[in-house]
Amino acid sequence: MLKKLLFISICFLWVTSVFPQKKFTRADTLIGSITPERAWWDVTHYDLKVKVNPSEKTIEGSNTISYKVLEPKEVMQIDLQAPMKIDKILQDGKEIFYTSEGNAHFLKLQKKQEKGKEEKITIYFSGKPIVARRPPWDGGFTWSKDSNGKHFIATSNQGIGSSVWWPLKDHPSEEPDNGVTISVTTPKDLMDVSNGRLIKVIETDTTKTWVWQVVNPINAYGVDINIGDYVHWGEKYKGEKGPLDMDYYVLRENEAKAKEQFKQAPMMMEAFEHWFGPYPFYEDGYKLVEAPYLGMEHQSSVTYGNKFENGYLGRDLSGTGWGLKFDFIIIHESGHEWFANSITNKDVADMWIHEGFTNYSENLYLDYYYGKKASSEYVIGTRKKIMNQSPIIGQYNVDNSGSGDMYYKGGNMLHNIRQLIDDDEKWRNILRGLNKEFYHQTVTTKQIEDFISKKSGIDLTEFFNQYLRTTMVPKIEYSIDGKSLKFRYSDIVKNFDMPVIAVVNGKEEWIYPTAEWKTKKFSSAIKTMEIKRDFYVNSEQINK
Repeated sequence: MLKKLLFISICFLWVTSVFPQKKFTRADTLIGSITPERAWWDVTHYDLKVKVNPSEKTIEGSNTISYKVLEPKEVMQIDLQAPMKIDKILQDGKEIFYTSEGNAHFLKLQKKQEKGKEEKITIYFSGKPIVARRPPWDGGFTWSKDSNGKHFIATSNQGIGSSVWWPLKDHPSEEPDNGVTISVTTPKDLMDVSNGRLIKVIETDTTKTWVWQVVNPINAYGVDINIGDYVHWGEKYKGEKGPLDMDYYVLRENEAKAKEQFKQAPMMMEAFEHWFGPYPFYEDGYKLVEAPYLGMEHQSSVTYGNKFENGYLGRDLSGTGWGLKFDFIIIHESGHEWFANSITNKDVADMWIHEGFTNYSENLYLDYYYGKKASSEYVIGTRKKIMNQSPIIGQYNVDNSGSGDMYYKGGNMLHNIRQLIDDDEKWRNILRGLNKEFYHQTVTTKQIEDFISKKSGIDLTEFFNQYLRTTMVPKIEYSIDGKSLKFRYSDIVKNFDMPVIAVVNGKEEWIYPTAEWKTKKFSSAIKTMEIKRDFYVNSEQINK
C-alpha cells in the first residue's frame, strides 16, 4: 500500500508540475457560477441606453432589466466591472441600495418578489471603461480614428465579459428571451451600428441616437457598439427560410475594397446553410461591420478588421495554400452565428462548442467550394498549431474556458468523427440536427456529446473523454511480419477503441486497435503501411 501511495503522489506531482493548476478566487466563482443571487430570476429583456463621449473616452447610460421571478427571493446579483460605476438603481420609482464584492453587486430589493411575476429594474451607470489593449483577445473599448481623423470606436469583450462596460447578469447561461433594445448616442457626424435592426434615429443639434432592436435571445458578449463614419449597402439573400437581409457597414475610405471582398459573405451563407441549416437570426438580419480590430462574432453584427484580404491577415494558418482561398474573418466569425450565438455554452469551460465547431466550419466552407481533398488538407495542416499542454475543457463554475486547443484540436476532432461515421450526408444531417435540436439554447458538453453519439449510432464516450478531457494523442504502435500487421493503442483512456483506416500497400483497410495487441493478415507481404491522416492519431513502428 505504501508503494502504491508513493506512486500516486509522484504522478500527482508530475501532473501539477507539467500542467500547473490555476488557483481560483472568490471573484472567479462570483462571475463563473450560478450564485443563489442569480438563480432565482430569469432575464426576459434588456433595454440598454448608452451615450458615448469620444473626446473624454467615457460612457454613461442605463439598463432596464425585465425579468421573471422563478423563486421569491429579494437579493439580486448584478455585475459591473471597475472602473465603471453604478450611479443609481430604481424599481417602481424607488431607489434600491446595494453592497459590492469586487465586480459583483448585491441589490436588496424592497418590493416583494412573487414567483411567476414579471418585474423590471433600471440601473444607471457611468465611467471610463477599460481600454482593450489587444482586442479582441483582451477586451474592452477600442478608441481609434480613421484616416480622415474621425472617431472609430468599438467594443469587444468575449473573455473579460460584457460587464466590462454595462451592468447585467453576466453569465453565459443567461440570454434575454425577448432580446435587447440598444440605443447608442453618438456625435452627430458619426453612426452607431449594433445588433439587430435599426428601428429609429433620434436627432438633436449635436447628437444622433441610433436605436437597434434584437428580437431573438442573445448572448451577452454578443452585444456590441461600433461607431464610425460608415457607409452602408445591402442585399437580399435567397436563403432556406426566405429572403435574408445582409447589410454591410464600412468606413467611407474602404468602400470600394469592401464591396469586392464582402462578396464572400453570401458565399459563406450558402455553404453554412447547406452544412448547418438555416441562418439562426433571419428576424434580426445579418450584418458585417468594419471595426478597428481583427473581428468578433457579435450576434447579427459580425465585426471585421481583416484588411480586406484573404487568409488571416494575409496568412494561411494551415500552411497548405487553402487558407488563402477565403477571408478568414468573414468565414470564421460568421460561422459563430450557428455555434456560439444560436448554440451557446452554459459555462465557458465548454467553450470548445463555440470554437471547435467554428474552426471546423472553415474546413466545411472549403469542402463546399473546393471538395473533400481541400478541406482535409486544410484541417490536417492546422494540427501543427495544437499544443496539447492542457485539456480543451476547462474547470466549471469559475470562469475558466480551458485550453486554446479548443480551436485546432476541436476542429480536427470533429473531422475525425466524420471519418468514423463514413457517410457524408449522415454527418451533414447531424450538424443540421444540432442546430435544430439546440436552436437558440444554452447547452452543456454532455448534451452535444450525447446527441452526436445517438445520431451517429456510435458510442463516442471514450472518444470525447480522450480528446476533450486529456492531452494525450492516441498512438498506434505496430510491427510488420511478412503478411501480418500487429498493432495496438497506447496513450489512451481506458476502453478507447476507435477504429482507423490503415493504408497498406496503397490500399485502405479498416483496423480496430485496442490497448491489447491484435494481428491482421493480408493477402501479400506488407511493404508500406501508414494510418490515414484524416484520423487524429500518432503512429510508430516498433520491433516486436
